[in-house]
Amino acid sequence: MAVEAMLPTQEELRLSDTARRNFVVVIPAYNEVENIPDLIRELRATFDRYGLEGEVVLVDDGSTDGTAEVARAQAAGWDRFRVVSHRRNFGKTEALLTGADASEGDVIILYDADLQHLPDEIPRFLAKIDEGWDIVTGRKVGRYEKQAVSGIYNRLSRRLFDVPVSDLNSMKAFRREVLDEVHLRHDWHRFFVVLAYARGFSMTEIPIALHPRRHGQSKYSGRGRIVVGFLDLVSVAFFLFFSRKPMLLFGVSGLVLAALGVVVGLTTVALRIAHLMPPFGYRPLLYLVILLETLGFLLFGFGFLAELTAQQHAELEALHRKLDRRARS
Repeated sequence: MAVEAMLPTQEELRLSDTARRNFVVVIPAYNEVENIPDLIRELRATFDRYGLEGEVVLVDDGSTDGTAEVARAQAAGWDRFRVVSHRRNFGKTEALLTGADASEGDVIILYDADLQHLPDEIPRFLAKIDEGWDIVTGRKVGRYEKQAVSGIYNRLSRRLFDVPVSDLNSMKAFRREVLDEVHLRHDWHRFFVVLAYARGFSMTEIPIALHPRRHGQSKYSGRGRIVVGFLDLVSVAFFLFFSRKPMLLFGVSGLVLAALGVVVGLTTVALRIAHLMPPFGYRPLLYLVILLETLGFLLFGFGFLAELTAQQHAELEALHRKLDRRARS
């Protein structure tokens, strides 16, 4: 699909006045000083071309190359653009949360500072959100460096979590209420769509062109990122599948180990009665029975404690929703 075919004209875009005004573009940036002049110039051109009146918040995530200073200088006189800074590099998830907290728009667009997606994609996301969707994700079109790894990750995530979109870690737009309800931990921006879908929010996707990075290097490369991403995937799966009913994991596992201990114990007794001596003797079997029974009862007891924690978490969520309803009334 050609880039020009995906970008809308002003006549094709039908944005309501609310959609043109009530949004914020959050841009995490870490050592992107070379991209900042092009970024701000093209953002301003997009806002002027489509009559957009929302906010732009660039979050300098502890850059050491003067990203924040150059951004403020380049955007001087553009009152829709602000820079907020972290004292050190925290990561994209924290930058997203900081940008959201520093803004007021009801629709949040997460946009990268490397210009691998054009700012002209922004009104396309706004138009799709304006149709009533809670989340709109971008499906990258074009070849890119980590396409194989990203493809495996996306396919695995879709199989595990059954999300109705094909690209989970790209440019996206969503309503603020989604971020208010989905609690993100470090690096969990990659699973934002999964967590939101589990909460019942609606979502769709649109194709967006991917362009080569103009300057600098990607901040998300290296084999270590693959290992961290896999471990985070396991953590999210555990959170979604067992956080509300932890006894399903710990209780069942404990019962299986305890039952296995009983089987080994009965087998040992049968061997003793039959005067059949195992090559390694009876003592290792006795130790195995003790180990299995101990682990089984420990896991089962841990399941009870986890259930108590889950109950307290559910009560806190209910209290939070009640306070939100009172605040809105």
